[in-house]
Amino acid sequence: MASLLTNTSAMVALQNIRKISSDLSTVQEQISTGKKVGSARDNAAVFAITTIMNSDVKGFEAISGSLNLGSASVGVASGAAETITSLLTDMKGLIVAAQEDNVDRSKIQTDVAQLRNQINSIVNAASFNGLSLVKGAGSVDFLASLDRDSGGSVTASAISVTRQNLETAAGVGVAGLDATTTGVNGGGTAAAALVADTNTFALDIDVAATFTAGDTYEVKIDGRKFVYEVATGDDHDDVGQGITNLITAAGITGVAAVFTAGGAADAQVDITNTTGGTVAIEANATDGSGGGLGNLTALDVSTAGGASTALVTIEGLIQTAVDASAAFGSSISRIDIQLTFVSDLTDSLKTGIGALVDADLEEASARLQSLQVQQQLGIQSLSIASQSSQNVLSLFR
Repeated sequence: MASLLTNTSAMVALQNIRKISSDLSTVQEQISTGKKVGSARDNAAVFAITTIMNSDVKGFEAISGSLNLGSASVGVASGAAETITSLLTDMKGLIVAAQEDNVDRSKIQTDVAQLRNQINSIVNAASFNGLSLVKGAGSVDFLASLDRDSGGSVTASAISVTRQNLETAAGVGVAGLDATTTGVNGGGTAAAALVADTNTFALDIDVAATFTAGDTYEVKIDGRKFVYEVATGDDHDDVGQGITNLITAAGITGVAAVFTAGGAADAQVDITNTTGGTVAIEANATDGSGGGLGNLTALDVSTAGGASTALVTIEGLIQTAVDASAAFGSSISRIDIQLTFVSDLTDSLKTGIGALVDADLEEASARLQSLQVQQQLGIQSLSIASQSSQNVLSLFR
């Protein structure tokens, strides 16, 4: 039935044209932006997910910068430690030469002093952007990751790099250590040589001593250094237990450490040589102000006795520098591994975001052509439907 008041065909054609025009607008936006989800109205769920993922990408890009800064900082410290190790090795050669009686020890001492001054220069210069890892105590944290749990909470994690103090300043001795065995000097400094399984190094921790946070209690066993740093609230038992734990964890063949709590009396750490051979032990306590190479200041080969003492001391100094180099090397390795991981993770996140929001331009191009044809046909259909009223009028002629 034809009607002059209601042109149903024209209405249907107009609705189709409106839908086609809307689809054309969507496809043209996809082609111009390259995205199929450009705002929350396109797909609210996907938009929410990708927005969070984009924020994570920005965070990990910042983390890469932090890790690069950390790698550079530790690299400077590692280079300094390796150079210092080389200089100490050269110094050992001079000290060995000073063991001979028919040499000019004063001139050798001059060379030793020059090398010591050079080590001081390296320690003072080894900083990156004002940060030095070869001076002072404590550790430095470098931002390493953002950890997001299933509930959406985000926490930052860091790689902690412990400073390796290679300063040559001697620390101020503090009370708290005493020892009783052959060849041991009391009063805060103890040294002994344990022969076979006949000697025990009895290290007493004085109950009456004041233990201040930052004080360091150091034990060297055959050149291997174990340093316990006093924490806030530590007493003599805490210090003794801490020293024992460090030695036990190292698992030194032929050496056993046993801790006895003191309570109201002195605590005690018994270090025993359980196998054949000689075990050299040194122990001292300082206020934490000295450097790891503090014994370097006292090296004096100008006399036969000094040269003999220096030969023992230089071995411990070299071991300290080697330990610092190894620690920095391990830290650099970990930072580089994390840096590679963060880079790969960032690329994976970007790929995932692209899969969710990027438009398929080949599909969009084909759909654009199809919609353009549909639009032309719709316009023609609307034109034909609009002519129906004129057809009705012709019936009355």
